[in-house]
Amino acid sequence: MSDARRGPGLRGRITLLATALVAVVAALLLWLGWMLVDTAVTAPTLPAGTTIVVDGVRVRADQLAEVLRDNARSRVLVAGSIAFVCVLLATALLAWTFTGRVLKPIRDVTGTARRLSAESLGERISIRGPRDEVAELADTFDAMLDRLQATFSAQRQFVANASHELRTPLSVIRTELDVTLADPNADADELRRMAGVVRNATLRAGHLVEALLLLARTDGLGLGVLDRVDLAQVVEAAWRPIRADAADRRLRPVFHPLPTSAVGDPALLERVAGNLLENAVRHNVEGGWIDVRTGCTPDWATLRVSSSGTVVDPERVEELFDSFRRGGVDRTAHSGTGLGLSIVRAVVRAHHGTVGAEAVPGGGLTVTVHLPAAGR
Repeated sequence: MSDARRGPGLRGRITLLATALVAVVAALLLWLGWMLVDTAVTAPTLPAGTTIVVDGVRVRADQLAEVLRDNARSRVLVAGSIAFVCVLLATALLAWTFTGRVLKPIRDVTGTARRLSAESLGERISIRGPRDEVAELADTFDAMLDRLQATFSAQRQFVANASHELRTPLSVIRTELDVTLADPNADADELRRMAGVVRNATLRAGHLVEALLLLARTDGLGLGVLDRVDLAQVVEAAWRPIRADAADRRLRPVFHPLPTSAVGDPALLERVAGNLLENAVRHNVEGGWIDVRTGCTPDWATLRVSSSGTVVDPERVEELFDSFRRGGVDRTAHSGTGLGLSIVRAVVRAHHGTVGAEAVPGGGLTVTVHLPAAGR
């Protein structure tokens, strides 16, 4: 990118503009002064034929007034021209000086922006002085840098976590293939066992990739479909593929399905309900309980999923919505992608809703989703 700019900079343009405006005003005043000479200069009444010496020249009485006016015009023009030039030079100097001081914070913003990169987002302008428009611009720029730094940090952490998660199934696949290929006596049972392990690892990697794509879609592209959606029916559809896992763990689900109409993408909202129910099953205890409620107000449609489970530190509940967090532990679980609640938050925000969680006394978690109601 070239640093060359076309024409004078802002400082030069402001200086030229101020000088031009003063030149126009000064020229107008000089012209008015020159025109007023006719009415300001008068000659005394003298007898006819009288001559007077003016600036070493003899002038008749009837020509005295005109000569005096010509002399006055000449002096006004000379003095005015000198004053005109002095005023223009003073205006240009003052405009250049004060404009430079006023625009210094903008130059600081420009210099900071040029020095910035993904590795040096910690620099700030932190302007001091009067809280004028320029200071507001600098503060806005600093606030933008705060958001950019937070975004870059979250992105780096997300990429690192995703790389770690993808490395695990790939390592399992490579290890299983290396071990099986190194065994010359591997029989059909061993190959079948290896194929099962590889299949499970690829499924896990596939689920993670799908979750990452969904998260990127809801964070970046927004919603493509907006329909009236009954949350009670969404919960029912999302529960069907999870019902067998809940039965295997002897969980006791209780549903309170009040008709609740929201506005949004049906597929994404089913994913929200599915993720909440999957978390309630996966992170529950044997023989635990699950309580699912839907309801609505004139403005909001609500989905609440509560479940028993391990004890969650109330101070770390919000961390569960971060990517690759499971029960407050970073990337240590052997099931799931660690993106369930991150996807829930992204989808709910894309729907202009809110989501929150709170720890259940004795162990477990309650997650509440508020979405714009269909009649809102």
